[in-house]
Amino acid sequence: MWGDREKAVEVSPDAEQYSKNEDNNPLDQDDQEDHDQPVVCPAHTTERKLVNRMDFRILPFLCIMYLLAFLDRINISNANVFGLSTDLRLVNTEYNTALVIFFVPYILFEIPSNIILKKLKPHVWLSICMFGFGLVTLLQGFVQSYAGLLATRFFLGVFEAGMFPGSFYLIGMWYRRHEAQRRYSFFFSSTSLAGAFGGLLAAAIGKMSGVRGYAGWRWIFILEGLLTLLVSLFFFFLLPDFPEEARWLTDEERAYVIARLRVDQGKSARDRSLGARDILNVFRDYKILVGGLMYFGLIVPAYGYAYFSPAIIQSYGYSRIQTQLHGVPPWACAFGLAMIIAYISDKLRHRFLCAIVPICVCMSGFAILISVHNNRDVQYAALFLVAMGAYSAMPIIVCWFNMNLGGHHRRAVGSAWQVGFGNIAGIIAVFAFLPRDAPSGYHTGHSISISFVCLSALACTIYFVSCWWQNRLKDRSAVDRGLTEYEKTEMGDLSPDYRYLL
Repeated sequence: MWGDREKAVEVSPDAEQYSKNEDNNPLDQDDQEDHDQPVVCPAHTTERKLVNRMDFRILPFLCIMYLLAFLDRINISNANVFGLSTDLRLVNTEYNTALVIFFVPYILFEIPSNIILKKLKPHVWLSICMFGFGLVTLLQGFVQSYAGLLATRFFLGVFEAGMFPGSFYLIGMWYRRHEAQRRYSFFFSSTSLAGAFGGLLAAAIGKMSGVRGYAGWRWIFILEGLLTLLVSLFFFFLLPDFPEEARWLTDEERAYVIARLRVDQGKSARDRSLGARDILNVFRDYKILVGGLMYFGLIVPAYGYAYFSPAIIQSYGYSRIQTQLHGVPPWACAFGLAMIIAYISDKLRHRFLCAIVPICVCMSGFAILISVHNNRDVQYAALFLVAMGAYSAMPIIVCWFNMNLGGHHRRAVGSAWQVGFGNIAGIIAVFAFLPRDAPSGYHTGHSISISFVCLSALACTIYFVSCWWQNRLKDRSAVDRGLTEYEKTEMGDLSPDYRYLL
């Protein structure tokens, strides 16, 4: 899918930019002979072919899985356009409360889910979760009251909690850092595809109103939930596991994939158990908190757009079907820009500016929405900027943070923390766009969103400076501190041999 240019059989020494001395590459102490031998690709293949195989065995299934997860999460906004609030007699902020209850279990279960994912094989845990949120989505089409809607939204959050951090964690354990951004962005852009796909599906399914006595919004939940259920049964056999457990690789290929990752990121410690002390130790690093703030700041505009763009577009005077169709182009453009930014980021092996530029694009979109109120075309164009900016910057930020975490235990906890903490902002997003603000063009929601985008930009800057400074300190310190390979593995990215990607 994205083959690297290196066609040589031997792995290119990318670790030189992360390590001052090749002899200090953090390989397994039990495989000490690897220090004296190059990491060689099996003779029957090349690195490029192997990476291409990884792409086709990992990314398509994870992307489809998360596309369905995000679709089942945001289809309530499409259903609302077709009369959900009216039929269930929702008043005041009850619709917003139904949205926000999703985030309670979604936030709380992020880290526990990644711990379970590490204990179980990913294809087992992720397919179980997928079956669960598909079933809940289907049942959402049969709710008869506000209480029923709250119950289904809560359990939807329970089952979807592990999807996003688990997938990012899994992808990060397969690819080297300069290979990861295109894969992360392609996976993350499943959200953009889900938004576009959801609008088209809703426009079609909405016409089924009255079939077998069910309203159109009910069919949106029923059919999309049924689709997820069916796919989850196949994905039990198709979803990938960690490299150490991949049966579709030969023993030589598996050893090579693991070794090339050790050169780039250090030993993964896959078999090491993860306890409460390990979790607490991860949070002693202040960069973990900053990483959460980077994502936190973009969740407000991202979910604000995902949940309320249909209502915003409908306020411009479009019909129900036109509203769904007009929601498609901004999502499609967001996907295109995200992939362009990801390609540039991987080629330059740089993250900071590739995150700041789309953040600025998002800011400009909200600035237009705040200042322009009587020009429908300009307001609609501003929605493109919001979607393109937010959904291009988020995968850069998540990949940057995740791939700078060394080892299974730090990445399992850190990735779940970033997503879990970041999604607290989803609660803010839901109550930033209230029905009473619709006549004013949701001015309050747009103002809140732009302030949080600024917070994300500030956190990105702090994280960049922190990583640059720690790389500089490691360069200046003595290379040999007398640490054993086990101690370096336990330290992860805090090891003196590790260099952060900027």
